[in-house]
Amino acid sequence: MIDRQHLAILREVNRHGSVTAAAEKMNVTQSALSHTIAKFEDRHGIKIWMKTGRGLRLTQTGEYLLTVAERVLPQLEHAERVLIDFSLGRRGMLRVGMECHPCQRWLSRMATPYLAQWLDVDFDVRTAFRFDGVEALLGYEIDLLITPDPVEAPELLFTPVFDYELVLMVHESHPLAGRTCVQPHDLMDEELITVPVTLERLDIYTKFLVPAHYRPRQHRTAETVDLMLQLVCAGRGVTVLPDWLLHEDGAGMPIRALSLGEAGIRKSINLGVRRGEETISYIDGFLTLAREMGRTPLA
Repeated sequence: MIDRQHLAILREVNRHGSVTAAAEKMNVTQSALSHTIAKFEDRHGIKIWMKTGRGLRLTQTGEYLLTVAERVLPQLEHAERVLIDFSLGRRGMLRVGMECHPCQRWLSRMATPYLAQWLDVDFDVRTAFRFDGVEALLGYEIDLLITPDPVEAPELLFTPVFDYELVLMVHESHPLAGRTCVQPHDLMDEELITVPVTLERLDIYTKFLVPAHYRPRQHRTAETVDLMLQLVCAGRGVTVLPDWLLHEDGAGMPIRALSLGEAGIRKSINLGVRRGEETISYIDGFLTLAREMGRTPLA
């Protein structure tokens, strides 16, 4: 029988690099921890790790059990937190992850009324834009994902809450500024400024430039939306952002917004949760508030 304690020991030894450090973390003696694993190995006729000098090396069996531990323990820990939340009524923890830079602005708009409504809910935000949000949601690292790119997965439920258009932003003196839209070949001589993610995650490439077999003259990245807008204002390039950001952050700036192609690129901010958890009170509260605020203009 595989006990939760065995998986927890394996995970902590792997994280901390030694039995001694793992025992300290788990508030048990080293001998007790070693004895527990030795009994487990004897019962199943296996070896979990081998000594290599002063360190330990996982066997093939140990590597397999570690993958089980990393998958199962977060789910059990999450389930325990949810049970506690249920027993206490509204109290809980909502861990939010974001897959896009502009989503941070949208979340800031959401956070104030949500926190005012749910005073006893801990609210944590993960702002690492390079992480795989779907994997984090499936792995119970986060409880809600904000993304413009939902995926179809039987375990997940995505709710669109706000529609927008992805537009090219140029300085008002730019030769393209007098147009209402641009075509892929119009960007051949441009310096394109984007957020620092892979090209496969940039709609300007996957939905506009690559299908037409065009590339900009130069591509650079900027860490923040503010910097991207400032660079455009200084005539240092063009950028692609949601149209509402120009109204919210670019008011008074010498910037023009142009559609990407005649039809434009239409997007939505989506909220993803694990299927079944949308009924948890404080998660449902976030989804309801997001839908309500999505009906009002971002300005």
